[in-house]
Amino acid sequence: MAELELDYFFNARAQCLLTNLTFRPWKLCEAPVLTLPEGVEDMTVYCDASRLGLGCVLMQRGRVIAYASRQLKPHEANYPTHDLELAAVVFALKLWRHYLYGVKCTIFSDHRSLRYFLEQPNLNMRQRRWLGVVKDYDCEILYHPGKANVVADALSRKTEHAPLRISHLKMAVTTSFVGLVLRAQEEASREENQNGERIRGQMAALVRDSRGLLTRYGRVWIPRAGTVRQTLLEEAHKSRFSIHPGATKMYRDLRTGYWWPGMKRDVARYVESCLTCLKVKAEHQKPHGKMQPLEIPEWKWENLTMDLITKLPKTPRKFDAIWVIVDRLTKSAIFLPIRESSTAEQLAKIYVDEVVSRHGVPVSIISDRDVRFTSRFWERFHSELGTRLHFSTAYHPQTDGQSERTIQTLEDMLRACVLDFGGSWDTYLPLAEFSYNNSYHSSIGMPPFEMLYGRRCRTSICWGEVGQRVLGSTEVVQRTTEDIQRIRERLRTAQSRQKSYADRRRSDLEFQVGDRVLLKVSPWKGVIRFRKRGKLGARYIGPFTVLARVGKVAYRLELPEVLGQIHNTFHVSQLRKCLADETAHIPLDDIQVDEGLNYVERPMAVLDRKVKKLRSKEIGIVKVQWQHRKGSEWTWEPEAEMQEHYPELFSD
Repeated sequence: MAELELDYFFNARAQCLLTNLTFRPWKLCEAPVLTLPEGVEDMTVYCDASRLGLGCVLMQRGRVIAYASRQLKPHEANYPTHDLELAAVVFALKLWRHYLYGVKCTIFSDHRSLRYFLEQPNLNMRQRRWLGVVKDYDCEILYHPGKANVVADALSRKTEHAPLRISHLKMAVTTSFVGLVLRAQEEASREENQNGERIRGQMAALVRDSRGLLTRYGRVWIPRAGTVRQTLLEEAHKSRFSIHPGATKMYRDLRTGYWWPGMKRDVARYVESCLTCLKVKAEHQKPHGKMQPLEIPEWKWENLTMDLITKLPKTPRKFDAIWVIVDRLTKSAIFLPIRESSTAEQLAKIYVDEVVSRHGVPVSIISDRDVRFTSRFWERFHSELGTRLHFSTAYHPQTDGQSERTIQTLEDMLRACVLDFGGSWDTYLPLAEFSYNNSYHSSIGMPPFEMLYGRRCRTSICWGEVGQRVLGSTEVVQRTTEDIQRIRERLRTAQSRQKSYADRRRSDLEFQVGDRVLLKVSPWKGVIRFRKRGKLGARYIGPFTVLARVGKVAYRLELPEVLGQIHNTFHVSQLRKCLADETAHIPLDDIQVDEGLNYVERPMAVLDRKVKKLRSKEIGIVKVQWQHRKGSEWTWEPEAEMQEHYPELFSD
């Protein structure tokens, strides 16, 4: 056995350390310890902050009494540097209050501007709050260079472990997989199978590697024979190490080690037919369905649109909603304060008092599918009046875009009134209605009141045309007819302009009767459970069969009995073509939806109760069992919130 000769070299520092250990062997079994404070004089605090955390050191006469550090909270990461350094000071004062309160102390920071913190004239709200904390202590904040503030700086940047570095994963070819590929290659290499494999004429280019596998361009040839190709695609797409990549990513990963003719096309088809990808992945294409403008009305207040603004702050008169009614020709609007709990019968009475009494019975009304507008009473009421009701397709409010745009303008006006003048929003609603109707409207090229009454209404800045104008009956009719024709031309021009703008960001998509499609759904944020899990729900359910085409951009679907309460006509933007196997489907038992096509999870029972103790209070929590929930079937929830949303669980 060869003998190794090793040379040892000691520099002066190493020799000194060795000498100290030789004469003081207890140094190997003792560690430096923190000292206890002696009296209350000469207390010194060193503070520092970084984008990772806060650090501070408490010392007395050059000896360390205590260390402290913590990570930044999520909102603290947005603090400016001055506030972060000040947060480190406040953190130290609160933590060592029992040492520093009532004692003269010195605080060192490497942020020079903190020296003048107590003298600054302008402070933000956060700094004013911290100023009250700092003034409770007899302390002096001094500047300490950052290079010298090494201990506190190290504490603020301390990490528990080095960051993990993950390299890209490569698929390991196991012995069993190699055997499958070998058998499949032998079967596909036969003369009668080469045409089916599309490798006739390329067999001479295949080279065997050290494992006996046929390769091309240094990559293993995966034949169609057997199940080896399907197994490889499933492993590269559905395994826990891949998690459903897109077609491009999956192809790029596979082409480094595998090859077969038409590989890119086969990978794309496989990804397109994956039902999991279809139901969970968002589309990054233009929205489907070109804009379809409505017909231009013939006369004033014959064709209306209406919508509701709900969830408003409740006023002293108990109003918490606004009913917006807009004439499609003159663009004049009526804003009616109502209660969100108002029934269809109450809305019908308000409708007669405010609309029919002023403008007569309209020919048609366009609205969304609110439960009050789709109720039997509302339909029967307008049927007797001779008014046709038109509803938007399910969960596609763009049909009633005019009302939506008017609502946005009204909300902005009410916000401005409340901020500038104070009070309740219903106080300013009549003024907002007057201002809206007496202001210029781009679609008709004039204010709605001017189109409706022949001139603008007088205000403090618009007081022309004083007095009554006398016009003959023939002149009145002729002028009104000319105004109507001019407005209709302007509306037609505006519609054409808006359609050209909208269609630039949309694409055509058509389905045939009998096609299988997926239906888009969205989490309902009002359900308590989805504060934690709503974003991880499936985006689509189905597939469903197309029964008929309604208009140019809507389709009627064959929905199961579970979704019988949902209107079965949908805009094309809510649909997605399903290319998966016809036997595959998304079970609706696991995904319950309500009438608004939103997810709903229902609690079944309360299994246990306990009290969670926090620093300053105690919170009661309950163990709740949920219905049709993936993952854990039970969770701990705040008892107060569960009692508020689901009181039936606590009836016992």
